[in-house]
Amino acid sequence: MFNPQPLLFKLFSGTLFTLWLVGFLPSSKASALQISLKPQHTGLKQPVYLTAPNGSSDLYVVEQAGIIRLRSGGKWQTAPFLDLHSQVVSGGEMGLLSLAFHPQYTRNGRFFLNYTTGSPLKTRVSEWRANPKNKQVIAGSERVLLEIAQPYRNHNGGQIAFGHDQKLYIGMGDGGSANDPQGHGQNLSSLLGKILRIDVDQGPPYRIPSDNPFLKRPGVRPEIWAYGLRNPWRFSFDRATGELYAGDVGQNRFEEIDLIQKGGNYGWKIREGLACFFPENNCPSTGLKAPLWVYDHSQGVSVTGGFVYRGSKYPALKGIYLYADFGSGTIWGLKQNKGKNTWHQVLLNSGLQVSSFGQDGQGELYLLDYSNGRVFQIEARS
Repeated sequence: MFNPQPLLFKLFSGTLFTLWLVGFLPSSKASALQISLKPQHTGLKQPVYLTAPNGSSDLYVVEQAGIIRLRSGGKWQTAPFLDLHSQVVSGGEMGLLSLAFHPQYTRNGRFFLNYTTGSPLKTRVSEWRANPKNKQVIAGSERVLLEIAQPYRNHNGGQIAFGHDQKLYIGMGDGGSANDPQGHGQNLSSLLGKILRIDVDQGPPYRIPSDNPFLKRPGVRPEIWAYGLRNPWRFSFDRATGELYAGDVGQNRFEEIDLIQKGGNYGWKIREGLACFFPENNCPSTGLKAPLWVYDHSQGVSVTGGFVYRGSKYPALKGIYLYADFGSGTIWGLKQNKGKNTWHQVLLNSGLQVSSFGQDGQGELYLLDYSNGRVFQIEARS
C-alpha cells in the first residue's frame, strides 16, 4: 500500500497494467515543450490548495490541519489569514481541503470553505466573511451551508470552486473504505460520489439552480450536477471556455481525467477508467461518460487534477491542461478539442508529492509539494 505519510488521497494495491491512452495524437511541435518549477515559499505544513480572488495579486494557501496562509504585497504574512484547526478533523484524507472566493469577493468579502469536522465525521461547506481591504476575517461570520455525513475517513473529495455561471460546485468522494461498499457512486439519493452545484446567492442556506439536471426527479438529490465519481480530489474550470476538468482518483488499476458535463454519469463503480469493475466482466456501458484520459498504475497511483493554463507569461502553455500524480510526481500536459484529445505528453518528472495545483488572480499556475511544505510557480519554455 502506498502511504509514505498518512496522506490525502486514494491508496492502492494491485499489479501493474498496460497504459490506456484515449485519443493520443503525437505532436512534434508540442514535444519540445518543457516546464520548470520556480520556488516561491517554504516552511508550510502539508499544503493542500492555493488560490486567489479574481484579479488579485495576493495568494492564499490552505494547510490541511486548518490554517490558511496569505501572501500579500509580495510577502508571506506571519499571522494566518484564518486558523480553523480547533474545529477541523485532520489527518489521512481529512482536514481543511479547499477555499473558494466569491466572484465578487473584493466587494462583498465572501469566501467558502470545505472541511471535515465532528464526531461522527461529516463534510462541512460553509460561508465566511472578511474585510477585503485589510484582509481580516470577521469573527463569528461562519454560516453553514451544507453538511454531509461521512461513513468512513477517506474519499472526502474536498474541492469547491465557482463556475462561469457564478454557481458553487462541490466535489464529493464516494464516502470511503474501498470498492464503494455502500454504492454511493451510482445512488442518486446520496450526495457522495458526486459533483454538486448550488446557488449561494439565494437561500437560506442556498438555492438549487433551476437548470440543475435532476431538479424535478423524485427521490434524487437536486444538488447533483454529475455522478459516478470515486474521489474527485481536484477539479477546475477553464477560465476561457468554462469547461470543467476533474481528476478522479482510482481504485486498484486506473486513474482518470474527466471532462464533466451536466447530468453525466462517469461510471464508478461500474467502471474504473475504461475497465469493468463491478461486475468484473460484461459490465453495462450505456449512458456512461468515457474519461478524457486514463493512465494505469505503472505511471502513478493517485491523480492530482490541475488547471488549463490561461495566464499571459508563457504562451507555449496556452490551452494545455496540467495535472500530476501524487505518488510518482510526474506532471503531464493534455490538450483536447470537443472532448477529444489532440495532444498529451510528460512535462516534468518532479519527484514531488504534488497535492494540488493552484491558480492566481491572473491565471498563472502554481504547484504544492505536500511533504516538504513548498510552493512553486510553474514556468515554461519551448
